[in-house]
Amino acid sequence: MKVLVVGGAGYIGSHMVKMLTRSGHHDVVVLDNLSTGFRDAVKYGHLVIGDLADIHLLENLFNEHKFDGVIHFAANSLVGESMMLPAKYYRNNVANTLNLLDVMVRHNVKNFVFSSTAAIFGEPEYTPIDEAHPKEPINPYGSSKLMIECILKDYAAAYGLNSVSLRYFNACGADPEGELGENHDPETHLIPLILQAASGRRDSITVFGRDYDTEDGTCIRDYIHINDLCSAHVLGLEKILKESSGKALMYNLGNGCGFSVQQVIDVVKNVVAEEGRSLTVEEGKRRPGDPAALVADATKAKQELNWQPQYEDVKTIVGHAWAWEKKLAKI
Repeated sequence: MKVLVVGGAGYIGSHMVKMLTRSGHHDVVVLDNLSTGFRDAVKYGHLVIGDLADIHLLENLFNEHKFDGVIHFAANSLVGESMMLPAKYYRNNVANTLNLLDVMVRHNVKNFVFSSTAAIFGEPEYTPIDEAHPKEPINPYGSSKLMIECILKDYAAAYGLNSVSLRYFNACGADPEGELGENHDPETHLIPLILQAASGRRDSITVFGRDYDTEDGTCIRDYIHINDLCSAHVLGLEKILKESSGKALMYNLGNGCGFSVQQVIDVVKNVVAEEGRSLTVEEGKRRPGDPAALVADATKAKQELNWQPQYEDVKTIVGHAWAWEKKLAKI
């Protein structure tokens, strides 16, 4: 089966390409403009450097390859930036995705797996968050992803396009073999930020608020290992390949149990202490828009996709991420 992975040079995309290729069942083509991804992260598959804004390139790509499915990761994803530059987010995340979908329709490629986000839900009304939770995004990033989910429903009805939208909570960890990992610039995710403080690439880690309505006062988030995230994409693609045309499916992805900021810091301290390292923790004020707890109800994905996370233990997640951070820090 031939699969196009858009954004396959990024954090999640590169792990996805490896998993698809290693399965022995997929021939993978990667499309990435390398704006945030890395050429050396594409260790498998065939890399095409290009942008979804380039319709001529897309037409040539689909003329050259007969794709069975497309997995789409390419997007701008910084919440704060989306508040300041909404046009960038609607143009790239929505308009450029429409370019891709329209080329798929023209070339009769019917299977699409979409990288969505928990940001479509906005401030949680209850937790854990299931698929029925109200969808009221509070930033242009979340709005742009929700727009695509709505578009996919309409494309299913009008054009028979099958799709699976996967709403991630907190992607984390690294390739267990140490070949790939997280390398954002700027880095905004909690676990790599803490690990950078432990490796010496950052002076300290800041805890933003200790007065939340949680057991230890710090925010709680649902962390999902990158390989578990990727396995859900494989299962989602396999499901829609078997479906009759015109299905738009949506699933929340998470471990279903949250860990507080302090709990994650404590786990990191224990992991790095085994190698004689420590880290400095600073105290900061609450950040606007940070809910006390965000935890996924992934029951539907487990039931309908037969998905089961393999790396639920946060110490394992941190251990894989620490091995990767040591490579980046050269220690």
